[in-house]
Amino acid sequence: MYQPCVPASVQYCLSASYGNEELQNPRMFSIKSLTKPVVFILCLLPLIAGIYSIATNSLVANPVEDLLHLTGEWGLKFLLITLCVTPLQLTFKWLWIAKLRRMLGLYAFFYALLHLIIWVVLEQELDLSAAINEIIEKKYITIGIIALLAMLPLAVTSNRWAIRKLGKKWKPLHRMIYPIAVLVIVHFLWQVRAKDILEPAMHLGFLLVLLIWRFKKIVAG
Repeated sequence: MYQPCVPASVQYCLSASYGNEELQNPRMFSIKSLTKPVVFILCLLPLIAGIYSIATNSLVANPVEDLLHLTGEWGLKFLLITLCVTPLQLTFKWLWIAKLRRMLGLYAFFYALLHLIIWVVLEQELDLSAAINEIIEKKYITIGIIALLAMLPLAVTSNRWAIRKLGKKWKPLHRMIYPIAVLVIVHFLWQVRAKDILEPAMHLGFLLVLLIWRFKKIVAG
């Protein structure tokens, strides 16, 4: 079978991006090269579902509340999925999954920002004075805003230039994702009624499992 001759410099760049195993197996290389675009599209599906619901008038009596719940819930889910990347990578030796971490984290920020925009534009009807009063008076909104502001530097520095520029400071900065996840779940818990506490409690339990795993890794060195 014909094997194309690839220059050493190109092989080095490809191996840095995909690994030698993928380069030696063209089929594996072609499948994994499609992973990012496929995951990118999948991450947009909740938003597409929300837009479709608006277009078809299939939302319930309070569509704004539904949209707020959808964007907030998926912002939290993508945050937790991002935190799962390292455990999955180390436990199952899935090196390829590490390449999805940045995209998943940015999607968490995207849905959280969309959550805020919907709240300001549709819930508060662009009344910034009323919105600020709500942020000050309602603790769960205050916590949510703090969490979103804390996510901003992580989103802005999720690129190679920032990694080079920040050097050793980059990793400690991005470990802030753990306390941010705690804040987001507190935001979720404080706004739901007692009878609706199961969903945020499940997210909290999942986060605790991830935090315990992380703590064990730190202790193990």
